Amino acid sequence: MPADTATDTAPETGGTPNGELIRFDNVTKRFGDNTVLDDLCFSVKPGKHVTLIGPSGSGKTTILRLLMTLESPEEGTITVAGRKLFPAAEKERREARKKIGMVFQQFNLFPNMTVLRNITEAPVRVLGLSKEEAEARARELLELVGLSEKADAKPGQLSGGQQQRVAIARALAMRPQVLLLDEVTSALDPELVAGVLDLLRDIARTTDITMVCVTHEMGFARDISDEVLMFDGGKVIESGPPEKIFSDPEQARTREFLGAVL
Repeated sequence: MPADTATDTAPETGGTPNGELIRFDNVTKRFGDNTVLDDLCFSVKPGKHVTLIGPSGSGKTTILRLLMTLESPEEGTITVAGRKLFPAAEKERREARKKIGMVFQQFNLFPNMTVLRNITEAPVRVLGLSKEEAEARARELLELVGLSEKADAKPGQLSGGQQQRVAIARALAMRPQVLLLDEVTSALDPELVAGVLDLLRDIARTTDITMVCVTHEMGFARDISDEVLMFDGGKVIESGPPEKIFSDPEQARTREFLGAVL
């Protein structure tokens, strides 16, 4: 089934001429003899929240890594906000990448930096913000994620849930058009998961940031998604609104997967 995402309410600015913010055209990615993405085509409209589900190894995280230019495809075209990520010169990729923030599974905070500097480092170095402007924005974000009192702490002094909140604030500090979420609760103790997911739900409700999310938290996917894409074997085998995918999927493979995780 084609996987063009929902089109009804998203703003039409900031994307390609037909209103898409992200577009994959015939993208193939291999690791050795293993084809992880197989002639993949899909698009995301501005302001939409799209969740990628499917078994481990089906290519979901690879999509996020391609968008962050941490990996390169063997074939195909990837476009973000009208700029090509692939194929493109490094300068073009850097400009496109400025519009994208990512929250990783393992937090990836700089252990030798304070929380405040973890959040301000990229806005100063990459966006060219003044230190004062970056710090003012960082303190606003720390208040948003409930960690105002931790600005001067080091990551090692924080719980896993607090570190992930800092990582979310750091991604938002870049004022991204697109926020990529890669299994952001998988490294957390179970009692910390709900707080991080509630924070992301609030961000989804109160901002116009486009989200592309990889998760095994199906309740979270149902809550925030405009569209859910089911992956298997490097392809989208089914896509649709969450109420359709979770309640009445068309594909036997989707039913099998959801039966195992719900």
